[in-house]
Amino acid sequence: MSETHQPSAELKALERLVGTWAVTGGAEGTVTYEWMEGGFFLLQRVALTQFGQPVTGLEVIGNLRPFGEPVGADVVSRFYDSAGNTLDYVYELTGDTLTIWGGAKGSPAYYRGTFSADGTTVTGEWVYPGGGGYPSTMTRV
Repeated sequence: MSETHQPSAELKALERLVGTWAVTGGAEGTVTYEWMEGGFFLLQRVALTQFGQPVTGLEVIGNLRPFGEPVGADVVSRFYDSAGNTLDYVYELTGDTLTIWGGAKGSPAYYRGTFSADGTTVTGEWVYPGGGGYPSTMTRV
């Protein structure tokens, strides 16, 4: 009989993202978060315009659990876009602060945003190494 496990508390905390959000700032459009059946993965569907280019894709967010190995500690994701790119991230929610690391946790490329008290907005910015980045706000629709 296989062992029973549950989605991690860190993943469950991302429940606050479930729903559809209007995105403004350096990228404009909508993103929608929904749980995959079973609750072990959060799916994000993206329909944005960034730097004048469409960005559409699907992100799968959860804890890695390779065959025969223990569940990974970090909440990681892979984003697949319509241009064939794959991008990896690490999600971390501490209190009302959401950090999305580009690549590995602690990366110099990241998004850091803060949930409003009523949970209807997340306001922050993307930071890139060597400068750049842009403000980004999500508003629940």
